[in-house]
Amino acid sequence: MSAARTKVVPIAHSIAQLAAGPKSKAAVDAFFANNQFPLVDDVDTTFVWRGDAQGVNLRHWVFGLPSSHPLTRLDGTDVWHFTLKLPPTSRVEYKFEIIRHGHGEWVGDPHNPNRAHDPFGSNSVAHGKGYQVPDWSRPIASSPPGRMDEVWLDSQVFGRRSYGIYLPARFRRARRYPLLIVHDGHDYMRYAALGYVLDNLMARLEIPDMVVALTSSPDRLHEYANDERHARYITDELVPHLERHFPLRADPQHRCLMGASFGAVAALSTAWRRPGFYGKLLLQSGSFAFTDIGEGNRRGPLFDPVVQFMNQLRAEPRAMSERVFLSCGMYESLIYENRSFVPVLQSTGMDLRYSESRDGHNWENWRDRLREGLSWLFPGPLLMVYE
Repeated sequence: MSAARTKVVPIAHSIAQLAAGPKSKAAVDAFFANNQFPLVDDVDTTFVWRGDAQGVNLRHWVFGLPSSHPLTRLDGTDVWHFTLKLPPTSRVEYKFEIIRHGHGEWVGDPHNPNRAHDPFGSNSVAHGKGYQVPDWSRPIASSPPGRMDEVWLDSQVFGRRSYGIYLPARFRRARRYPLLIVHDGHDYMRYAALGYVLDNLMARLEIPDMVVALTSSPDRLHEYANDERHARYITDELVPHLERHFPLRADPQHRCLMGASFGAVAALSTAWRRPGFYGKLLLQSGSFAFTDIGEGNRRGPLFDPVVQFMNQLRAEPRAMSERVFLSCGMYESLIYENRSFVPVLQSTGMDLRYSESRDGHNWENWRDRLREGLSWLFPGPLLMVYE
């Protein structure tokens, strides 16, 4: 009696191989079961979706490219695909737009487990060849966690307002610590793994133990846009409050303001209004809108006070701090403003480090730059040995 023969289904590892082979349901099932998506091959990243639809579009946030790319249906299958040239180490967030009955629905990639989260939801993430999620942005058993708490402050500027406080794992009242104030700090914790980053960099002695204040605003787009009240709240109320309640090193060299997007504008404008009070600035993807001619502002009325502030600062640049770390993604629309800001900051004599990445305007881009920024601004015992 002969043994039953099992039919072998060839496994395709590219769209071309799938197109050249059998297009049975078994072959397509094997294709999806034995590949990771998107398909990455050197600079080619192929986005793949499976299902019945009138059309499928790739929606992404890479400034300079069309925001929507139609996928092509592979004949004889329900497989849709599109290949994008993506340089090595790139990181791109995206969704699929599925067209049915004349209407589009944006969805995540069901075959890609990589997700990035932000206050508006989540996106799928494509990793170009060579990109890796930093190990220091994940929980590590050997890194003792810091302690988090929420504190209330009665502000004469804004009324009763809370802020978060992070104390390092080795915190002792008998010691004195640097102070890092993070705009949108709670979002940094939720979406940029700031807590894990601090735990790991401190445990590795790459940065010193420090006290971290996490600020937020119920009206950030107005308050962060060079609002004098914000500078008063941070400098005249929050910092003295922190110095009364925590053992801080009360000198400019050990104070740092940090923020991303409009939070970077808030950090910069606060330091600009109080030059010399903050010795360090960490600015990520700053919304540093300006005009070279005329009064027009293509980004809308919310940016008007930012444009006025940046035009003044660019016309009369002055040192406001000692060290400034500035980063921006190459794939975000703000890359022009941030690149243009580099020579302005350098002209003041401030010590500047500028970093670009193949990424967009998002929290994980800002997460991935934290080690470089924090360890340069605050070199810990391990790094100081090599300086």
